Amino acid sequence: MSLREILQRHVDAGALPGAVGVVARPGHVEVAAVGAVDVEGSKPMAEDSLFRFASLTKPVTAAAVLALVDDGRLALDDPIGRWLPELADPKVVRTPAGPVDDLVPANRAITVFDVLTSQAGWGFASDFSLPAVQALFPVQLDGREVQHFPEADVWLARLADVPLLYQPGESWLYDTCSAIQGVLVARVAGSSLPEFLDERILAPLGMADTGFVVGADRRDRFTSFYKAGPEGLALADAPDGQWSTMPALPLGSGGLAGTAGDWLAFGRMLLAEGAAADGKQVLSPESVRLMTTDHTTAAHREIGALFLEGQGWGMGGAVDVAVLDPWNVPGRYGWVGGTGTTAYVVPATGTVSVLLTQVGEDNPVPPRWMRDFWRYASAE
Repeated sequence: MSLREILQRHVDAGALPGAVGVVARPGHVEVAAVGAVDVEGSKPMAEDSLFRFASLTKPVTAAAVLALVDDGRLALDDPIGRWLPELADPKVVRTPAGPVDDLVPANRAITVFDVLTSQAGWGFASDFSLPAVQALFPVQLDGREVQHFPEADVWLARLADVPLLYQPGESWLYDTCSAIQGVLVARVAGSSLPEFLDERILAPLGMADTGFVVGADRRDRFTSFYKAGPEGLALADAPDGQWSTMPALPLGSGGLAGTAGDWLAFGRMLLAEGAAADGKQVLSPESVRLMTTDHTTAAHREIGALFLEGQGWGMGGAVDVAVLDPWNVPGRYGWVGGTGTTAYVVPATGTVSVLLTQVGEDNPVPPRWMRDFWRYASAE
């Protein structure tokens, strides 16, 4: 069965209005665009259709932080409080299940490495009922609603009022650290995150369709976004919705929109040890190694088990550490997005796979159509 047939089957079943999939193996690239850009079928899906990347933004943001490390403007052991003074003196709940007013000081400063590896102490654990996690929800809002976040200074001040769930370095927690990374890039670079990303990552890789805004000139290629529910697909964002203007806080955790071809260029850069197609070095080989190496312990993975299936975490993305399913390959690096997106690179086979859809779910368990895509991409 071909990639097109696999994706078309799920469109025909009504699970997806459309999709664009890419499986790039050495010497061969397979691309399939199926279905339509919306449930009304107003326009066929195309290879250059635009999608909300959601958490596929995370690896790109981590690459921006590491570009600053490559430049010598950051060091992995630098305390983030140097640039983010709002977060320089965090407090930690005495026990993870304890109340948010029973606090102890952090036993050390939060470092750039902690933030890059999602080990700072802020973020979502498997148990959402923990008081410190509940306190985070009003600050770390749904990243698929980018216009709901306040500007960076306000967001950081609110985050500073939320205690850490664990001491720095003692846990892996999801999402928040990638948003912090975006603000860190802007503060260190002295420019906005969109400007720095375009200069150092997007433009050198030819990712011309990727950004935090989808303007009127490209809106005819922008897909509608839906959430899956018991009554079917409900419209969550239209092409002229939340990506039509720059948000107050460009989210390093999930704010980019772009095409499958653009993310493919990013993935190929990782496989080429940081080099773009023209040979220009975007990241150092050491930074790529840091991104794609698992930095978690078994205890970290247990805390975040809801999000990680046979995986650890590198910088900006997951790294397979166990072979639980046919698609798991030790060293496979990438992630999924809450808007129905997924992308992985497999250094062992030289494969990049990207799947972009318009259907998000609140369940962290990947849907069948995503697993079918992974299975196909992993086949020899």
